[in-house]
Amino acid sequence: MSNITIYHNPACGTSRNVLAMIRNSGEEPNVIEYLKTPPDRMTLIGLIKAMDVPLRDLLRKKGTPYEELSLDEPKWTDEQLIDFMLQHPILINRPIVVTPLGTRLCRPSEAVLDILPQPQQAAFSKEDGEAVIDSKGKRIGKL
Repeated sequence: MSNITIYHNPACGTSRNVLAMIRNSGEEPNVIEYLKTPPDRMTLIGLIKAMDVPLRDLLRKKGTPYEELSLDEPKWTDEQLIDFMLQHPILINRPIVVTPLGTRLCRPSEAVLDILPQPQQAAFSKEDGEAVIDSKGKRIGKL
């Protein structure tokens, strides 16, 4: 069993790119399609704490009931926002990746490269054709 987990939405291009980069490192991650199998409260709270980012940064706006629920209003507490995320998992931004090196919301998709334990094994381009990894397994465009 892999020591890498991805909270994945197969309909999301960023999520598909991240999954492909994990696999390009030689790992087969534990894939959790979080819309089918949402995290429970304790798991979600643990992910949020591990990422060490403001909860509001994890709220997805596009294609969700974010505006309908007026979640941009400051009146909502973190606990209430977590309740909304549990009721409407589509509000959880993705992909979230957990590895031995950390937990991260991988937006942009290249953010996953910073927490993968193994290097990339081959060239990799995103679905849109943008080259991310060269033929030697090195990241393109990062010093």
